[in-house]
Amino acid sequence: MIEVAGSLKRRLAVWLLVTVTGLGALLMIEAWVSSQRAAERAYDSQLEAAALTIAEAVQWEQGEPLIEVPAAALQILATRHQERVFYAVLDADGEAVSANLPFAIEPGWRERAAAEPLALTARLDGEAWRLYGREVDSAGWVSQEPVQVWVGHTRAGRMALADELFERTLTRFVAMVLLAGVLMALALRVALGPMRRLRRVLRRRDADDMRPLDARVPEEMRELAQTLDHLFARQRQSREALLRFTADASHQLKTPLAGLQSVSELALASEEPAEWRAALSAVHEGAGRTSRLAGQLLSLARLRHLGEAEAEAVAPLDLAAALRETLLDWAGREAARDHDLGLAELPAGPVWVRAEGWAIRELLGNLIDNALRYTPPGSVITLGLERLGGLEVPKGLEGGDQDRERVDEVALFVEDDGPGVAEEVRERLLRPFERGGRQDTDGSGLGLSIVDSIARRLGGRLVLAAREPHGLVVRLHLPLCDPEEAP
Repeated sequence: MIEVAGSLKRRLAVWLLVTVTGLGALLMIEAWVSSQRAAERAYDSQLEAAALTIAEAVQWEQGEPLIEVPAAALQILATRHQERVFYAVLDADGEAVSANLPFAIEPGWRERAAAEPLALTARLDGEAWRLYGREVDSAGWVSQEPVQVWVGHTRAGRMALADELFERTLTRFVAMVLLAGVLMALALRVALGPMRRLRRVLRRRDADDMRPLDARVPEEMRELAQTLDHLFARQRQSREALLRFTADASHQLKTPLAGLQSVSELALASEEPAEWRAALSAVHEGAGRTSRLAGQLLSLARLRHLGEAEAEAVAPLDLAAALRETLLDWAGREAARDHDLGLAELPAGPVWVRAEGWAIRELLGNLIDNALRYTPPGSVITLGLERLGGLEVPKGLEGGDQDRERVDEVALFVEDDGPGVAEEVRERLLRPFERGGRQDTDGSGLGLSIVDSIARRLGGRLVLAAREPHGLVVRLHLPLCDPEEAP
């Protein structure tokens, strides 16, 4: 069942949007910080230039500093934002020579400015100020006393300049984001183009077209394309197997039906009651064989079309008890009258496997029937169970040494002392309608194929081996289930 879990295009768009948003937020923070720094540097340079201009205007008269602030100094500080601009020239004692600052310069600031030019931000009378001060050496003056020049203005211009710089950056960023969005949409469309082309190729295919894909795909879709090719190959093999099975089944059913028709036609052409009775006996035997063949065909078709979910829901079954019941049933039948059908010593206690009762009975019935049909009268046929030690198997697909576990197995075996089967023929016996070249019996060649299908369904494996000095051993290996799961 296909369940749609969102859109791949939407997921890619969301991830790209999240990434762009995150990077954009970082860039905006950096742009804001950079605009603040740029405004600070620009206005601090103006304060420094104004301070130097004022310092050059300091004159000494009778040992006292005189200052006439040049208009150029104030023009340097004047901007279109109408900040409040102030200055102060202080003598060595901190007394104002000339000033329009509405507050006094603190002693600590003067000490720091005496060492090196000082720029600082202060909040005075509830308003933020930016001040710059420096001490002017008295070299070349008659007096040797230094003076300090302080200039300052409010921060409105700085904030306005920083906002203006940030707005420009933000405008460019928004334009880039919009352009990136358009390019991203185009990139998603181009990137997902191979998926649309592959979808169109698959939709144009006929239902019975199982050829490998003929399409160019990017590296990221190579595994998907290979998986589809493998699926088509399995479907092609399954379809060919179904066609072969249908053809073989038609042939196998046609032969006995044709025989029945011939016998009935001969009987109808005769006036002798004895010939009628012989024909009826032949028809009865042929109908029995045909019915058994049809039953085996139905069983094989049922096994091949059972779902995996049904196999996983199988309850534990006592294999030893099922073996005893099936053997007792077959021992009382007419077909086993001329054979020595027996049971080997079974393990103590129940032998729990995960299997359906009907499947085990069908499997055992086919193995016993094959042994009875393909061995001469008087042959010894023995059934039994054998517990096997733990077998190491991979836990998952990785198959590493650290991902292995031990699984206990049981081997169900049916052995006979008949003529046996040549080694080169044994693997072919698992195919439908394969009888190993034996034409001296009325078997259909479906028994071992049914047994193999049941073994695969139950997670086991079927092994055919020679029995010494002669005969055949068929062993079915099944994994044991946890006894705690048993009913």
